[in-house]
Amino acid sequence: MRQIRIWTAIALLVACTAAGFAQTRADEKIFGEAKVFIFDKKWTAALAKLDELIEIQPRSPLFAQASFYRARCLAEQKGREREALSAFKTYLMMSAKGSGLDEEAEISVIDLSSALGKAGDRQALRDVEARLLHPNKNVRYYAAFSLSYVQDKNVSGKGVPILKSIIETEGSGELKDRARIALLRISPDSLRGVEDLRSNGGPRVLRIQILEGGIKNVDISIPWALAGLAFSAMPESEKAKIRNQGYDLDKIISEMAKSKSSILEIKDGGSTVRIWIE
Repeated sequence: MRQIRIWTAIALLVACTAAGFAQTRADEKIFGEAKVFIFDKKWTAALAKLDELIEIQPRSPLFAQASFYRARCLAEQKGREREALSAFKTYLMMSAKGSGLDEEAEISVIDLSSALGKAGDRQALRDVEARLLHPNKNVRYYAAFSLSYVQDKNVSGKGVPILKSIIETEGSGELKDRARIALLRISPDSLRGVEDLRSNGGPRVLRIQILEGGIKNVDISIPWALAGLAFSAMPESEKAKIRNQGYDLDKIISEMAKSKSSILEIKDGGSTVRIWIE
């Protein structure tokens, strides 16, 4: 009798192991097919496969990854941004993710929320603001950079402390420059007190004004040490106008530095760009 019980237990164990193995193989097959569709950017087909896996295999070890890629497929389909945002949030609330996709999901939440905010949903921007306090440094930085594009200065200004900390603490020159440009987008005044940007005995401030139909549209005052960044921060359409006129910006800056009283004025139709140094 005892031997019968032992063999029965062994048989049950083997059966359970075989069933689990079969389930894993089925999961991997569906997930593999979905990833092929994702690679080919066939988002609808991929989404169908991922929905299949999530519905029939809720206990699959691939469930969390499938949830992430499902959110990504939604994000790639125009008009489904809100569904995608909700899906990424659902993924991030899972306790056993373990797939190394968390940071990418956080970045996607910021991108989607920023896009919705730009379309007029101010409430969506709160998801971006919340990530200014995220424990992941890359997520905090990305949230601050994204907020710098928001027209409402009360909102974009919330990222200023993070941007200033990048300039003061980071070693990467490129990252510092990106932070400076982001601060310029928010307000040139936000750069004050961050660094000693004055050149000893040299020009101190680069001024740029853009007028449309005689009305001042852009008025920027930039520390001279950031002259190159000032041009980077100019609207691309205005930079194109300067290039089309045949002006060499590097030469202009060099000549203006020698003669502080000179002013460059470029007119194109109803637009006027003025550049000088004080």
